[in-house]
Amino acid sequence: MDSQKEALQRIITTLANKNEELHNFIDTVSHTLKGVQNNSSKVISDLEEEFDSLYSVLDEMKESMTNTIKQEQARKTQELQNQLTQSTSALESSEELLEFANTALDIKDSEEFAKAAKQIKDRVTMAPAFRLTMKPKATDNMTHLMADFSQERRIIQGLRFLPVPRAPEIDVADCVVADNSVTVCWRMPEEDNKIDHYILEYRKTNHEGLPRVKDERCWEVLDNIRSTEYSLTGLKFDSKYMNFRVRACNKAAAGDHSDPVTLETRAFNFSLDSTCSHLNLKVEDSCVEWDPAGGKGQESKIKGKENKGSGHVTNLKNTSRSGTPSPKRTSTTRPPPVRGSRDRFTGESYTVLGDSSIESGQHYWEVKAQKDCKSYSVGVAYRNLGKFDQLGKTNTSWCIHVNNWLQATFAAKHNNKAKSLEVAVPDRIGVYCDFDGGQLSFYNADSKQLLHTFKTKFTQSIVPAFMVWCGGLTVSTGLQVPSAVKCFQKAENGLGGSASSLNSVPQ
Repeated sequence: MDSQKEALQRIITTLANKNEELHNFIDTVSHTLKGVQNNSSKVISDLEEEFDSLYSVLDEMKESMTNTIKQEQARKTQELQNQLTQSTSALESSEELLEFANTALDIKDSEEFAKAAKQIKDRVTMAPAFRLTMKPKATDNMTHLMADFSQERRIIQGLRFLPVPRAPEIDVADCVVADNSVTVCWRMPEEDNKIDHYILEYRKTNHEGLPRVKDERCWEVLDNIRSTEYSLTGLKFDSKYMNFRVRACNKAAAGDHSDPVTLETRAFNFSLDSTCSHLNLKVEDSCVEWDPAGGKGQESKIKGKENKGSGHVTNLKNTSRSGTPSPKRTSTTRPPPVRGSRDRFTGESYTVLGDSSIESGQHYWEVKAQKDCKSYSVGVAYRNLGKFDQLGKTNTSWCIHVNNWLQATFAAKHNNKAKSLEVAVPDRIGVYCDFDGGQLSFYNADSKQLLHTFKTKFTQSIVPAFMVWCGGLTVSTGLQVPSAVKCFQKAENGLGGSASSLNSVPQ
């Protein structure tokens, strides 16, 4: 019976997975079908615009060349018309002189004849007909303005759709995900010297495999990439994966997208848990700040409940290793919210925890303190850390503590033991946790200088832990373990840290 149920459950799981794949495929096909319709309309519109532009150019050229012919026609007409007018006038004058000469032949008187002959001679000498050029200043030939568009006609008849670049292929083996950067490499399936640039698109997702149409995040676009690889740097890996696709472009057309690839970008993400933090801490997702006015007006019974543990608090305050000051706290009246089985941190435990547990693997996050922060601690703790417990003063918490109040100190703390750190306090502290290897290391986040290492065996899940007094901290999550830290840990090869006296195995 049980085996049949297990077999049926496997079948149900298989069918559910297949149904989800089919739903995703149907969404993809439907989206593609809609894209074909929309894109077809767009390219038809673009084609009409191109032809309209071509028609416009032809119309402009026709008008310009027609005007040239008309100007030539007007020039020749004017010149020939002027010649025609001058020749007609000369002909009239010549005909009149000819008639006068014929008449003179009939004159009998010699003196009058001589006088007429001399007058005719003088008029002939000055006659326009003898001064005109008897050659037209222009011809009727207009062939020099003839057009031969046979070559252009062949070009137009040879118009074809633009050659579209083929889709590139992303080389998954050459892609690198490291140090919160992703380098994507691709190649063309065949050489194409017409490629002008590439367009890379990416988006974050929590789904493995092919991208989903209904994914909640849109594609981010990086245009005008001139090489066949690109690196995205300074990313926050707040999703399990990232999808990538690339397309090639020539001067006029963009090709199809490459087959998309999904690269794993898993990292440790957490927020600060405001539900159990000390009332004197103002907590947001990644920031915590000391708030001396927090928690005013609590009921006296809560005050009494806090006083129940006051002996423990006083003992902590009076220990010589305490780096946490004890400013006066005002009484409060409202009861603290409850998270799980533990109330808020109280007393001198100005603590806030991360809201995500670490149960295995290697993780990394960074912390930056405000410049005027008087006192703070950075580390990890078991989730059952007591609400009066201070970080580093129990066998369930590990931290490094910075104190800028009265006498400046920088120390590693665990189980109420402290180890002074003889290095400068960095601007940003990197925290590396290897849960399975039982190692907690602190680094200068900028230089990756090792500050301190705890070696222990974690017997239950742990959470990031922070203490703040008079100042504030900002936490950066979604970070991979830096390559420099990985190399350093490999070089150490599991050797003990810099404070062997604090290494322990809590019971």
